Amino acid sequence: MKFGIREFVLLVILVAAPLASWQFVFRPQNAVIAQAKAEIAHKRDMLLKLQQATAQAADLEQANRDIAESIQAIEARLPTNKEIAEVIRQVSELAEGAGLAAPIMEAKKPMKAAMYMEQPLEMKLQGDFHGFYDFLLALEKLPRITKIPDFEIKRSDRTDGYMEAEFTLSIYFQEDDGGLGR
Repeated sequence: MKFGIREFVLLVILVAAPLASWQFVFRPQNAVIAQAKAEIAHKRDMLLKLQQATAQAADLEQANRDIAESIQAIEARLPTNKEIAEVIRQVSELAEGAGLAAPIMEAKKPMKAAMYMEQPLEMKLQGDFHGFYDFLLALEKLPRITKIPDFEIKRSDRTDGYMEAEFTLSIYFQEDDGGLGR
């Protein structure tokens, strides 16, 4: 077999054709494929993050609904300033119903307490200690939000089992237009 110029040129063409194909066709296509794979991976990550955010948004939406319901339940327990007199009447009835003497009450100036108003009442009660205890239990069961920030109880020197109590009863309420605190 003779290896001449013609055979050499043919051999060079046979070797050059796959090399040229790899350089000019396959290499650019591989770069495009790699870029497409990277873009697909990025979009999958973004889709996963979006799915997580969507799931979290649904959870947050439910939490917001729960919080709104809780706020409505609390606000339902807050009388308006127009209803404060009714709450005071209920407190007086509770005291008398527990066998205590009619309470002496002095309303103080309403104060701002966070987003609501607080109506402090200075109260003085006299009577049997068990009746006073029953009064406190009944007061706790009122649907309105109240608190007793200061409290002093004295034993009666005249009658055994009787006492005198002085305390501040704070009633929380929502302020209406033209209300007490304005």
